[in-house]
Amino acid sequence: MINQDISEKLPWLQRAIRQGPTPLFATISGAHLYGFESADSDYDLRGAFVAPLEHVLRLRKPDETISILERRDGLELDWVMHDLSKFALLMTRRNGYVLEQLFSPLVIHGGPWLEELRVIAEGCVVRHLYHHYRGFASNQRKLLDNGEETLKRLLYCYRVLLTGIHVLRSGEIESNLPALLEAQHLPEVARLIERKKAGQEKGHLADGEAAAHRATLDSLQAQLDEAFERSPLPKEVTSLDALDDYIIRARLELGRG
Repeated sequence: MINQDISEKLPWLQRAIRQGPTPLFATISGAHLYGFESADSDYDLRGAFVAPLEHVLRLRKPDETISILERRDGLELDWVMHDLSKFALLMTRRNGYVLEQLFSPLVIHGGPWLEELRVIAEGCVVRHLYHHYRGFASNQRKLLDNGEETLKRLLYCYRVLLTGIHVLRSGEIESNLPALLEAQHLPEVARLIERKKAGQEKGHLADGEAAAHRATLDSLQAQLDEAFERSPLPKEVTSLDALDDYIIRARLELGRG
């Protein structure tokens, strides 16, 4: 659901995605998706496009990734899109990041092609997404321990662990931290979100505050490990044939000049 703050920025976001190739889809990622954006949070737009068929067939291949950066009223908009083949390949490589983009409810540009891709992507939600979330959480905790003691960094630690636990247990990609907290009694995290939303993007923690969260983060990390061991998800992607067919149809139908 698009909130009021994003609604006010829609004209800007929609103009941005008209730069470069027509997107297959465009969604909002980052802090706005995770549910702990501040007033000065930048906007992360992510999506896919279909490179023209004649460009793909050339000896010199077109760019697979296109990035557009804009600044307005002190905010930054980062629009990154991959050609469909690259995006689909990432989907098959236990990449939680691109699956979160694909399933983001904050849709700036979508339609039937996006909805079909989401159905196919359900077959890319596999047990070994654990490694993505485990590694991501470890990196975030290292940054937190090495001096980046900010509200944002601490909330990223919680968001990543809870997303990983949720997907391994349910098979559903959920990136919004307030929604994830509905299944976990963590009032201290809810208070962190309130502080982050009311403060600044790079608001710092009080001395010793990060250390006070280590036991809870350790517990969630153990829950993630257990969820991996017990997960009912398949080990391998089950929708490769459907994804191949989808790419061919999209290239033939949307990639013609």
